[in-house]
Amino acid sequence: MTGETTVRTAVRFHGRSAQRETVRALLDGLRAHSGHLVVTGEPGFGRTALLQWAARSFRAGSVLHLGPATNRRAPATAEELLGTLRAAAGEAPLLVCVDDAHLWDAPDRAALGRAAESLHTGGRIGLLLSVAGHRAVDPEYARLPVVRLDPLAPSHADALLDDVTDGATAPAVREQLLAEAEGNPALLLALVRRLSPAELRGLRPLPTPLADAGTLAAVAGRALSGPSPDAHDLLLTVSAAVRASDGPDVDTGLVLDALRHLRPESAPASAADPLPEVLAGAGDRLRFHSPLLRRTVHATAAPDRRRAAHRALADVLEAGGHRLPALLHRSWSLSGRTPAARLADRLAALAADGTVPASPRLRTKAYARAAELTADGAARAERYTAAAEQALLAGRPDRARPLLAAARGCAAPAAVRGRAELARGMAELRDGPVGDAHQSLLLAASLLAADAPADAATATLAAAVAAWAAGDLPACLATLSPGPVGRPQAPGRCPDPVRDHRVGMRALLEGRLDRAAPSLEQVVERGRTDDRPEALLRSASAALLLGKVDAARRAGARALAAARQLGSDALVPQALEYLAYAELRAGRHSQARVHAEDGLRTALRAGQRNTAAHHRAVLALAASIEEEPQAVARHVEAALATARRHGLAQAATLAEWAAARADLGRGRPHDAADRLGLLVLPGPGRGHFAVWRLAVPCFVEAAVLAGRPEDTHEVLTDFADWAAFGADPQAAAQLARCHALLAPRDRADDLYLRALARHDEAGGDFERARTALLYGKWLRRRRRPREARGRLGTALAGFDRCGAGVWAAQARAELRALGAAPQARGAGTLTRLTPQQLRIARHVAEGATNREVALTLAVSTRTVDYHLRKVFAALGVRSRLELARMVEQAEQDQGAGRSEKTGAQP
Repeated sequence: MTGETTVRTAVRFHGRSAQRETVRALLDGLRAHSGHLVVTGEPGFGRTALLQWAARSFRAGSVLHLGPATNRRAPATAEELLGTLRAAAGEAPLLVCVDDAHLWDAPDRAALGRAAESLHTGGRIGLLLSVAGHRAVDPEYARLPVVRLDPLAPSHADALLDDVTDGATAPAVREQLLAEAEGNPALLLALVRRLSPAELRGLRPLPTPLADAGTLAAVAGRALSGPSPDAHDLLLTVSAAVRASDGPDVDTGLVLDALRHLRPESAPASAADPLPEVLAGAGDRLRFHSPLLRRTVHATAAPDRRRAAHRALADVLEAGGHRLPALLHRSWSLSGRTPAARLADRLAALAADGTVPASPRLRTKAYARAAELTADGAARAERYTAAAEQALLAGRPDRARPLLAAARGCAAPAAVRGRAELARGMAELRDGPVGDAHQSLLLAASLLAADAPADAATATLAAAVAAWAAGDLPACLATLSPGPVGRPQAPGRCPDPVRDHRVGMRALLEGRLDRAAPSLEQVVERGRTDDRPEALLRSASAALLLGKVDAARRAGARALAAARQLGSDALVPQALEYLAYAELRAGRHSQARVHAEDGLRTALRAGQRNTAAHHRAVLALAASIEEEPQAVARHVEAALATARRHGLAQAATLAEWAAARADLGRGRPHDAADRLGLLVLPGPGRGHFAVWRLAVPCFVEAAVLAGRPEDTHEVLTDFADWAAFGADPQAAAQLARCHALLAPRDRADDLYLRALARHDEAGGDFERARTALLYGKWLRRRRRPREARGRLGTALAGFDRCGAGVWAAQARAELRALGAAPQARGAGTLTRLTPQQLRIARHVAEGATNREVALTLAVSTRTVDYHLRKVFAALGVRSRLELARMVEQAEQDQGAGRSEKTGAQP
């Protein structure tokens, strides 16, 4: 111990929103019926805290905390336990909380499990159990619905740290604490408690290791108590092997061979031997159920035994020709932390050798270990920097930041400091204030200019990307300038791909397409023959700038495949981002949504909140045509939360546009015009310089419908210039539609027809259907019903084909106003639903909430939300009431003998 900080209790529950929503559904349902739920998670994840939160939140009745029976000769039966609970409940709802239910003895667990399954027979009793997540769920509880506690997201762990330290933690210390805690809230609090106030503020060096054996053991508690010596050796060997593995599991054969080296006098271990409960076996792989317990086993082992385990693993791996992991284990078998120059040089050389098969994650460990064993300050800084670069490639910015902090503490030449600033800037670009990223990347370019001009050019282009994300046009142009921008410029010519991209971007921003196109087309063309993910991402970006969405999709898909094949987890979310944007630009909203959902998951997993915000903005835009408004609001709120903190003007503009388009789709043009006016009209609040023009067609439509056509004239002139520029294939048709909306009666007809002809050239179901809908409305109001019916029918078909349920409802309403009968949305339409969607639709039609449906079907509320959004889009309904009416009508039709398959009309 080096000191101690008094950690105050967190003033609010951080994260766990999905889990609390599931528990809240159980509590809310107790007003009408019984229910049960199991909470599981590894030590320190807050199972007890969640049960305590549930007990505090329950207001409908009383709370009973139930523990294992003591001083009892015979175990209670399920019937006796049920009787006790019903007697305690009386006529009111009762919440029963059972913490650590896995510690009950087997007969009592069996009684508790059977009682939980029998609760539905009467009363209003809620049974909320917690069981350990570091072991398999007991069979007695295996049939009960489970909510799992995962590691805290970086933003929630960051907020928890601020909450308990009043934000007094130094940035470098914060990064190390968050990386070491790995999302475990109890471990994070224990680490903070271990440090003195001076250490928290960065005034004194941190202890090494930060998470020592005592801290880890205190958080793990009783989970590791009492293994036999043989079992302990097995656990230690697995935990040691994972340190040089690419993932959380290791080869069973490797572990067994190492055990034979570790204890040659014992009977040889076999894959058929039973495993300790904290281990899981799958095929020929072994892993710990809990990463915390794996770390605890390794840290608390006797030093001599720990080194012996690494030595045994090194021997086995060397014999098998696995040079890099073998050398890593050999380095960990050394005693103490004294420098070992020859071993450090060999480790660094192997990590740098591209012919050695190794993932970025393994190379990170090798470089970092080489740095630890290096005495020379400059070499140590270079190796820490290389480790950070590999950590970023592996999608672990949380690991990269402490490594960069370690590099900063060593004297190093300008080229190494430039590489460190480049890595720091790239981390901030994906997960930090983009203004800070811009400055870090400019500094990197200046430091790299003399010795590494290619890297300097890469840093400069990345700095321009940061300025682009921030919506800072002057900074973007200045960064892309061929001359000095307040910093030394690399001598000579930039490498062709980067130079062409840079020249093309600047010309495009200056409105000179004749100069931009040749350079950007060179970048796109190089992507056809290059297999590197970075080059393919540049190709996809250049294609998007030129409006070549098909080329962008091809390059993005190849970049995605290349990044996955190389294990470059950091590049996967960006490739999916470009794919999602390309699909949006092409009007394929469903495909854009699929890519954005995948991109959001991978971005959050890789710690890239900025990239996640862009994916949320895409999801909001997709939801604005096909979902209920709550989905749009959820995505918009999440995107704006990050965009405002990190200065992401592009993501913010896209999210605001999505909210406005949802208003327009739901028939609220005044609200849409108000929102869009802030984005597109001149003024300090105008949206991102490269995005606001895309929202102009929506603004013109909203302003005309709201009776404010005079607001559109200035921005329509700008949009006409944009359409003439040729970078957006839809713009010409949208411009004709805008002119038709504003035109006098004698000219509008021709302009609508011209717009539809342009749509036929450009493609895209959604935008063409919008034009057909507006034309049909105009024809109906001009008392031309036959022509109107044809245009509205075409619009409805287009909206149905691209899943634009909100807009399809407008087309149906217009057709009904004409006296036409659009295809019934009753019995026949329900055949569009999958069996799971149909079950959810029927439960919702009966008045169940999403939480109640989740409990009934034993799925998560997120699953219900997802399927219900698909139901709304498929059926074209906008409210639960409308869905209920449709389901009721379908059942009436079925009862009257009409076929569900044909959907025959009365």
